[in-house]
Amino acid sequence: MSMDKSLKTKAALVRHRNVLSRAERIARLRDEARWEEGRSPFGLPKVAHRKAAVGGKVKKKGKAEGEEGAATAAPAKK
Repeated sequence: MSMDKSLKTKAALVRHRNVLSRAERIARLRDEARWEEGRSPFGLPKVAHRKAAVGGKVKKKGKAEGEEGAATAAPAKK
């Protein structure tokens, strides 16, 4: 039996949103030093909201780097 669409896990509900709330836009403007205190929260300028790359595989060191490290460690033992 499949799960109903309304019964999703918490992780499935957290995703990239294209539209920011007014408070999120003001916070982003403050971070960019484009917000002046006392300004009206209406008619805000556009704020770029790009999807950030999350996760991914960690790249392992190549053989060339590993061989160099082994070659420098071997003479030190003698």
